[in-house]
Amino acid sequence: MAARRTVLLLQDLLFGGTQRHALELARRIDRRRFAPEFWMLSSGADFAPQAREADVPMRWLSDKRAVTPGAILSLRRELARSRPDILMPLTAVPNIWGRVFGRLSGVPAVLATCRGGGNITRQHERFLARLAHHHIANTRALKDALVALGRREDQVTVIPNGVDTDFFTPDPDGVGPVRQVILCVARFVEDKDHQTLLAAFDMAWAKVPGAELWLVGDGPLKGRVEFSARRLASHERIKFFPGGSDLRPFYRQAAVLTLSSLREGLPNVILEGMASGAPIAATAVGGIPEVVEEGVTGLLSPVRDASRLAGSFVRLLSDEDARARMAREARAVAVRDYSMAAMVARHEELLDRLASAPIGAGQAGPRRL
Repeated sequence: MAARRTVLLLQDLLFGGTQRHALELARRIDRRRFAPEFWMLSSGADFAPQAREADVPMRWLSDKRAVTPGAILSLRRELARSRPDILMPLTAVPNIWGRVFGRLSGVPAVLATCRGGGNITRQHERFLARLAHHHIANTRALKDALVALGRREDQVTVIPNGVDTDFFTPDPDGVGPVRQVILCVARFVEDKDHQTLLAAFDMAWAKVPGAELWLVGDGPLKGRVEFSARRLASHERIKFFPGGSDLRPFYRQAAVLTLSSLREGLPNVILEGMASGAPIAATAVGGIPEVVEEGVTGLLSPVRDASRLAGSFVRLLSDEDARARMAREARAVAVRDYSMAAMVARHEELLDRLASAPIGAGQAGPRRL
């Protein structure tokens, strides 16, 4: 049997957790059974060299920076002209239009994904969920939300993100962080709530003057966050860095890895930081509490609670023994529970099952609109 053409539909190939997840899945999936391709709805090619190196074909449906009506029409034409065996859209806009045109084009297996805390709303799951033959959610919380909207338990599979624990490691020379760096790796978008993070760091810095905040990433709100940072008493201790394809040097300098998100699925950066031996200080949203155990691998706080997040920073930076213990346990949990091999194997098993299911069969759901 020929390998099944498997299109991963993305908004772009810019640096980001979902794009990195797609790259790792395509790179590692069994090519005897699946032939992965990347289709993008807008420009952005940060990960293109790695995709090319992994021999993953790429197709941009538009050269515009944002998704335009022209890109949507191109998607419809391409699906009708070159119908894949499996269509897996990732992020909100691909999940909306990929589902609609995938079903209209008769794609045998349309596999929706929910990977972020706001995706239930942004992807209009209340209205579009039944257009997917099946859903992948990366947390139990997202599966529960989909089931509450009417999806059957057997129509949603939870596949946690994977992390390459051979790539993301503590410093191989055994040199831990030499400064009190609080690291945040996140796109500058509303969901990440950098404003609360800035306020929390300013409070913590007043108690731990040696603390530094490193903000790594890109995104539409970066200028606004930079402006806010300049107004703080601690502004000289806050540094901004662009995103990149290899973040290991940042993770290995992190005394604490933080996310102040309002909404999340299961952030790759949490797993990468844990695999690199960093304790976590994050908000208790989405799948983060499913990974970060309070007082064991990190500390959790409510959303928009700068005071509680600052307390987590102070506690971790002030107690070297507790920080080292949580760092060791974070690495152990990442290795034991979130291997890349397990993530890929779960995808392969599900894709095999969906692609071979007869029309109308149970787990794939109805095959007709």
